[in-house]
Amino acid sequence: MKNLSDRILYEDNHLLIVNKLPSEIVQGDKTGDICLLDDVKEYIKVKYNKPGNVFAGLVHRIDRPVSGAVLFAKTSKALSRMTEKVKDRDFHKTYLALVKNHPPKESDLLEDYIVKNEKMNKSFVTTSANKEAKLARLSYRVIGRSDNFYLLEIELFTGRHHQIRCQLANIGCPIKGDLKYGYPRSNPDASICLHAYRISFEHPTLKTPVEVVAPLPETMPWPAFEEFL
Repeated sequence: MKNLSDRILYEDNHLLIVNKLPSEIVQGDKTGDICLLDDVKEYIKVKYNKPGNVFAGLVHRIDRPVSGAVLFAKTSKALSRMTEKVKDRDFHKTYLALVKNHPPKESDLLEDYIVKNEKMNKSFVTTSANKEAKLARLSYRVIGRSDNFYLLEIELFTGRHHQIRCQLANIGCPIKGDLKYGYPRSNPDASICLHAYRISFEHPTLKTPVEVVAPLPETMPWPAFEEFL
């Protein structure tokens, strides 16, 4: 397992972007497992020799089984401004997913109404008539293939609960390892083959464009798909 310092994709006085490991938890929960946010605070504390409590704000989340780029703010001003960018959709996310089945089309825009079941911690596609449902939008395209899997590049336009997992399963393409959404077998490390590959946005204070790419996980079968990126 790589140290946090080896997984930092971008850092300045305001922001820190980390390549999250598969199955690493971003924020503390009832499991009590050590989370990435705590590791980030400890990294800042040690690197900059900061006494007392260290500020680090989580700008966005990705699910525990998912790997890839996660953005943290090192100042409250940066956190506030980046949170607004996420809300206003001025924060762009590209994911990669491995699926067993070829999608109905080589590329497509998926628009579904989905609803979250709190007890099951799972989302379902429903109709616009459901008052609790929210519109979920993403586009995908097939960019690679192996003997066993297809590599999809996904542009996420909304940030609904388990959105990519739910929408891909709905077109018959559950993500490799994702038992919750219909894949038949789990991955050995309890991850799913969904990776937050690229994030891009305007820097909250410098106003310059930032684009960061997170290297693929080293676990199989990801390395076989490097050639398509």
